[in-house]
Amino acid sequence: MSVSIKDVARAAGVSPATVSRALGRGPVSDELRAQVEAAVRATGYRPNLAARRLRSQDSGTIGLIVADIRNPFFTAVSRAVEDSAYRAGMRVILCNTDEDPDREASYLQLMHEERVTGLILAPTRASYEQLPKRQVDFPVVLIDRAGPPGLHDSVVLDNREATATLVAHLVSRGYRQIGGLFGNASSTGAERREGYEAAMRQHGLTPDARLTAPSSAAAQREMQDWLRAPQRPRALLVSNSLLLIGVIRAARAAGLRIPQDLAVAGFDNESWTELVEPGMTVIEQPVEDIGRTAMSLLFERLKTPGLPVRKVVLSGRCIVRGSTDAA
Repeated sequence: MSVSIKDVARAAGVSPATVSRALGRGPVSDELRAQVEAAVRATGYRPNLAARRLRSQDSGTIGLIVADIRNPFFTAVSRAVEDSAYRAGMRVILCNTDEDPDREASYLQLMHEERVTGLILAPTRASYEQLPKRQVDFPVVLIDRAGPPGLHDSVVLDNREATATLVAHLVSRGYRQIGGLFGNASSTGAERREGYEAAMRQHGLTPDARLTAPSSAAAQREMQDWLRAPQRPRALLVSNSLLLIGVIRAARAAGLRIPQDLAVAGFDNESWTELVEPGMTVIEQPVEDIGRTAMSLLFERLKTPGLPVRKVVLSGRCIVRGSTDAA
């Protein structure tokens, strides 16, 4: 026998309307939502999403388009988004663009066809300036890359602050020849490069930055070329964990010891950054907070469409390990 929403309401001791609000986007307390979710599990209730969609023209689905699912940052943020959506009784459609604007355009069309309730998007750099021209039928929250001011709600890391923190740390350890390796496919890499260059000048040092495609293989090739240069860095700041892997491979292939021959600092506190020898000094991004905050902004926008556009800027945490021991 099928379980109805009335059965869930009886099990939770609330009204069917309250169950609907708790499983959707309605305003209920965390305690009441947990009470309803427990009743759903106990009764085995499964909402009829097709019927709901026909009645309300609302798919009960969140779209999530990320730039590179191989990047552990996007993997972790996707998990946080999915967890928040699941607790709200919603589904997630996840798409990966590989920084390809054509794929992004195709997936945006898919979101229209699926009539998603809202979209969380990490735009490609190539489409970044085209965002104001795109017509969408649902609210959008941008992550990692804020987009043009005043267009969409967004949740980002303070990239300039984070890179300035790493530069200050390396300077405090006695390093002066500090290079920077940055991805060339997103505004995030550009912001981190700007933060690095500004911080280097503030310390009276000359920036030495290079750009690379956003993959560990590309970073390894760029680093191998850099290591053959007459003046190579004594320390290196790397803008994400994929590039960091390529840098470590290139250093080991060249017979360089970290940090004795080359100090290394980067982004993203992945498990391997602690387990390698020596451990990597990194900026830990608040990935769970980014995902949860993006969902919160989306739900608030759905509830009150006329809210002013909001940009939430979060700070990272510098975790110091052996890869930046004193020169």
